[in-house]
Amino acid sequence: MDSTETATFDLPLPARNFASMRKMLLLVLAASIVIPLACLCIYGYYDLQRRFADADELTERLTRVVDEHALKVIDLNQQLEMRIGDMLGDSDDSAIRNREEALHRTLEDMDSTLAQIAAISVFGEGGGLLANSRYYPAPPVTISERDDFQSARAVAPVTYFSLPLRGKVARSDVFTTTMGRIGREGQFLGVVSIALKRGYFVDFYRELAAGDRAVVIGLYRRDGGALARYPASKDNAQVATNTPFTNAFRNNELYGRMRMSSSIDHVERLLAFRRVGDYPLYVSTGYAVSAIYTRWRGNLAMAAAIALMPCIAVWLLIAFSIRRLNAEQAAWERWQAEVATRLSVEASSRHLRRMGALGNLVANVAHDFNNLLMVVASNMELARRKRFNGVESEVLAVERATAGAEALARRLMSVARKQPLKQESIDPAVWLRSVLELLKTSVRPSVSMTLELSPDLWRVMADPVELELALVNIAVNASEAMPYGGRVVIRCRNARVRGAETDIPDGEYVLISVTDNGEGMNEQTLRRAFEPLFTTKEQGAGTGLGLTQVLAACEQAGGTARITSVAGAGTTVRLYLPRQHRPVRETPKVCAPPEPVTQPLAPTLQTAHAIGNGEQPLRGMSVLLVEDNADVAAGVVAVLEVFGCAVHHETSADAAFALLGEGYGFDLVLTDVQMPGRMNGIDLAEQILKRLPSQRLVLMTGYADELERAKHLGVPILAKPFDMDDLVDLIAPGVPH
Repeated sequence: MDSTETATFDLPLPARNFASMRKMLLLVLAASIVIPLACLCIYGYYDLQRRFADADELTERLTRVVDEHALKVIDLNQQLEMRIGDMLGDSDDSAIRNREEALHRTLEDMDSTLAQIAAISVFGEGGGLLANSRYYPAPPVTISERDDFQSARAVAPVTYFSLPLRGKVARSDVFTTTMGRIGREGQFLGVVSIALKRGYFVDFYRELAAGDRAVVIGLYRRDGGALARYPASKDNAQVATNTPFTNAFRNNELYGRMRMSSSIDHVERLLAFRRVGDYPLYVSTGYAVSAIYTRWRGNLAMAAAIALMPCIAVWLLIAFSIRRLNAEQAAWERWQAEVATRLSVEASSRHLRRMGALGNLVANVAHDFNNLLMVVASNMELARRKRFNGVESEVLAVERATAGAEALARRLMSVARKQPLKQESIDPAVWLRSVLELLKTSVRPSVSMTLELSPDLWRVMADPVELELALVNIAVNASEAMPYGGRVVIRCRNARVRGAETDIPDGEYVLISVTDNGEGMNEQTLRRAFEPLFTTKEQGAGTGLGLTQVLAACEQAGGTARITSVAGAGTTVRLYLPRQHRPVRETPKVCAPPEPVTQPLAPTLQTAHAIGNGEQPLRGMSVLLVEDNADVAAGVVAVLEVFGCAVHHETSADAAFALLGEGYGFDLVLTDVQMPGRMNGIDLAEQILKRLPSQRLVLMTGYADELERAKHLGVPILAKPFDMDDLVDLIAPGVPH
């Protein structure tokens, strides 16, 4: 550890004792909090009591007004029914029908002067409509089965009040007052029914409430049925039962107050009620308790805000004084903390710069390394096509070495996040079963490995090669942490992550966890586990890229990786891979057929230089190769000519674009991505697809900076170093080679 990071600094400690002054300031601070808080509590208590008293007074006053209004309307109805009954006398159904026209005009005159009446009707002994204030002649309507008719006949000549209903004649929202007619000899002659508009009462109640949503006003029957209510409930005829409210009605209480929750809308209210005269009707006014508390809290918050301002001034003054005292007493500690923080920030900054430079260096080296490997691979392919000529064993040895170099370059590019990805839709269950045997061969024979899969696993989009390498790296690390044997368990399940619960972004993931019961890691090692080139192995025994590649593979798939470990108990590495929610468009392997050549090619572009006696599966195909590296170009040209292609090479995208602009045509354009000049390979591909949409294109690269642009173009991509057979498959699938 750097000596500057553990250095101590000698400063004289404060000589004065500030304990008594600090204690006095803290007492003043406590008083400035407790006293205003106590005053606020007292004020809040009395303010709440006052608001409840005001609500009680308001409900009582409104109930008296509603009672007077209902009494006038019902008394007038009673007088009208008695007047009509006297006018009808002992007339039976036939007599009433004979004078229907005159009776209709009389009822119409009564109805037209009163806004609350929807219709006045006279029904006969059997419930049939005999006369009506709205219609002449009366329509053939009967109410014999209706509750108000049957009840009015049972209690005649007492007036019966119905629950809300849709008028059979007027088709309006009403409730009826129905009085039975009894003859001189006690026989039942029919009923007189007056339909009252519920909207008339609701409009009146709305005006009384004056827009206060906390107020509820209603007219109820003695059994609790609501005749009119503001605001209206969903069920107009809902009857409240077994409540203190309805029990007061049934006990014939003339008036009263209570606090209860409504059985209609389940809101707690302060209620005041009164009986309407001698009728079996009640009016009530309610005020929502929640509204009282809401307004009380708002007023209390405003009072608290006003009282808080002087308190804040006192608190700031006390805090400033305490801060000055603490500043003098803790000067040395603060200075030491500031120095330590500065050193930590500087160390972090140096680390970030070092890691950034390392990433760029690794990527550039790996890119150049891939170009060199491409030269080796193409020349080895050329040697293979020439039947080796006596150097088969040497070429095969070079091939094996090249394969190892390709793997190392791939790991370097993956760590630098610049590895060209070949993402595929993966079924985790099928894929894990397929790589299990490979993982078992990566660990010691004394280490057992088991796989546990949850049912119905989601699919993921990832590079299977990168993912396989990540699991191999984890398995190798687990094996080395268990030198005397142990157990590795691979589990896979679906996981929904919430950001509030973890540092991983919200989303749906497939979680692959690898758990071992090995030696585990200490805190310092765990903190640096994903750091590139960090290793706890002996010098020369490890590269320090294993876990870094694991994290890079997950992040390039859109997920992440996490490690938990307990020293002496084991380690768990968790890979979070995002769920594939929708089908991903596959990059087409073969483009549309090329357009005819618009200008004859130069002689050097028309001749296929076949070498050796091998097959030429692409005989006669013209290829434009765009590659700035002369050695890479030479190797690719030679192999393509062996396949029977006529190849023209350009060293820059600008030159290739100019050549195509002159009218030269090619069956295939094979271009590198990274090139000098104004345009790179992707720019060239965009221009070609724009101007020559049927031109067949293939990109090749060992660098992945702009591969997202390439994927959106739908152009096939070859990652360097690639097998020439892969190129042949892209150009002419199914052709033997």
